Amino acid sequence: MKNLRLKSARAAKDLSQQELAVLVGVSRQTISAIEKGDYNPTINLCIAICKALDRTLDELFWEE
Repeated sequence: MKNLRLKSARAAKDLSQQELAVLVGVSRQTISAIEKGDYNPTINLCIAICKALDRTLDELFWEE
C-alpha cells in the first residue's frame, strides 16, 4: 500500500526525497520505496522519519 501520508508530509516540509534521505541517513531510493509501499522500514527508520517531518508514528505509518 502506498504511503501517501509520508509523501504529503514530506511535501508540506518542502523536502525532496533526496533531502529527507540525507536527514535520516538512507538513500533516496529507500524513501521512494517506502512511499510506493515496496519497502517496510525498520522502527528506527520510522522514528527518524517522524522526527524529521515533525509527525507521529500514528500520523505517518498507522494503517486505519
